[in-house]
Amino acid sequence: MATIARSPLTVDASVFVRAAIPGEHGSEESARFIAALAHSRRPVFLPTLVKPEVAGALIRGLRDPRAARVVLQAIEGLADTVFVPLDATLAEETAELALQTALRGSDAVYAATARRFDAILVTLDAQQRDRLPADITVCSPAEFLEG
Repeated sequence: MATIARSPLTVDASVFVRAAIPGEHGSEESARFIAALAHSRRPVFLPTLVKPEVAGALIRGLRDPRAARVVLQAIEGLADTVFVPLDATLAEETAELALQTALRGSDAVYAATARRFDAILVTLDAQQRDRLPADITVCSPAEFLEG
């Protein structure tokens, strides 16, 4: 199991979205987490799915394409970040994880990415937290900041 102090991270879209929408539950802790991440030099593995998922959620929530693009640029500019494409192998791993946990496909993509790189999955998604097997370490932004 991964330890918070040293492990790479995978960050679920929920964290980026909440950080960008003040007043949402978890927005303050998510914004603090993203700010800390931007200065951490810790490896981050993000599925390429993060870009369309964040874009879609932000345009629905903010109704401001420019603000959504700023967030996308910030994600793309995170140091030490590797964008992981959903290739055939990761798709198989994701499908198997979805079958085992009954997670939505997109949630399983983040979990499979975290598993592949032995990364901590940082999320605000309760289903990810409750359903993932013990070999995938999951925490909220607040837990990460405390840890």
